[in-house]
Amino acid sequence: MASSEDTIAAPATPTGTSALAVVRTSGPLTAGLWEALFLVPPLPRHAHHGDYHDCRGALIDDVIATFFQAPNSYTGEDSLEISCHGNPFIVQKLLEDLYLRGCRPAEPGEFTKRAFLRGRLNLSEAEAVADLIGAQSDRALAAANQQLRGSLRRRMHALNDALLELLTHVEAYIDFPEEDLPAQDRAHLLDGVQHLQAETARLLAATHYSAILREGLKTVILGAPNVGKSSLLNRLVGRDRALVSPEPGTTRDYLEERIALGPHCIRLIDTAGLNARPAALEKLGMAKTLEHAAEADLILLVLDASQPPPALPDHPLPDVDPRNMLVVLNKIDLLPAGPHPDTPWAWPTVRISALTGAGCNELVSAIARHAESFRVEQGDELVVINSRHAFALGQAAEFFQVAAGKLQSGAEADEFLASDLRSGLACFEEILGKTDNEELLDRIFHTFCIGK
Repeated sequence: MASSEDTIAAPATPTGTSALAVVRTSGPLTAGLWEALFLVPPLPRHAHHGDYHDCRGALIDDVIATFFQAPNSYTGEDSLEISCHGNPFIVQKLLEDLYLRGCRPAEPGEFTKRAFLRGRLNLSEAEAVADLIGAQSDRALAAANQQLRGSLRRRMHALNDALLELLTHVEAYIDFPEEDLPAQDRAHLLDGVQHLQAETARLLAATHYSAILREGLKTVILGAPNVGKSSLLNRLVGRDRALVSPEPGTTRDYLEERIALGPHCIRLIDTAGLNARPAALEKLGMAKTLEHAAEADLILLVLDASQPPPALPDHPLPDVDPRNMLVVLNKIDLLPAGPHPDTPWAWPTVRISALTGAGCNELVSAIARHAESFRVEQGDELVVINSRHAFALGQAAEFFQVAAGKLQSGAEADEFLASDLRSGLACFEEILGKTDNEELLDRIFHTFCIGK
């Protein structure tokens, strides 16, 4: 059975052939491993060049090893990082030898879990490690780095302190009813609870933008057959990802690509054309198109600029937020030179040629602006909220709403008010990981890669 007292080992670099690879260990056997391998006492944080011989004395590789002494290591335990040649066979031989010497294979995220359990990181900072590894855009990378350096922790500690001040005030009147305390200022308590409500709501408002940073802005390319949707996808991706043909209805299913546009990651989805008289297979593709459109952060509605512009209704599609629509007039290369006629709709519009690239820089800028419009102002720092944080914040907001109602009515005893505030405090503490819930911790860290 796995124990947090075991010494663990795992590759810290991806599988595959490369110039270098890193194998790491952490746990109480590490210092002994060093001396058995290199026959010298470990010197913390100094690289050591030497040969790695296995238990039988066979040479495996020429390595660079670094020892990190507890508590000044990533995990807070004695740790060892061995840099070897990036041959997967060599990595496997090193791991097999470390297992024979008493290590066991690390579970997903176990190094970071140990860092959390030993106080090197709080839970929100540990989760930021996974965000840092998975960041696919400049903005996501900046947010993960700020989270790792405590942006959410600082916000939560400020809220915790404000909540504790209120709770201390309320409980003083519960615990010392006989003391000569001044009359309780219920208006002050209500102001404090409403401040907590407002700050919690601000953090919750960052949930959508946080999802965009992690997963990309879901951008659906929509339009009738043969207006150039697939050509637009290819232009933005920078290669021939989708088949392009003069024959209408080439795209029967959706295609998805992730690209970096400006500081954001964009999930581009090319969909089947919306045909007024679809064949049976086209109907299935159109159903998927409408499904994606309903979930989109941005819809690029592509029209053929060489055809008379249609009169678009106020709501072109059911279940679509009209604020997330951008009209793309494609094929301007087919128009005669001169000023373009005004469009008969009020939608934001960009004129482009997917064939020549004309106007595509303006389109990229418009997409980047739309992605940034989801950002909720949180001060100088980017605060990232994941689904676990959002659930805890949502529960806290409910407790604060109940507490505010009791203060406004003036009918409830302080014991009930204190109970609501303590419940809100427990929600805040869960975000930072002040919890003994082993199942919760296992679920969080098992989403990490092996070796981290």
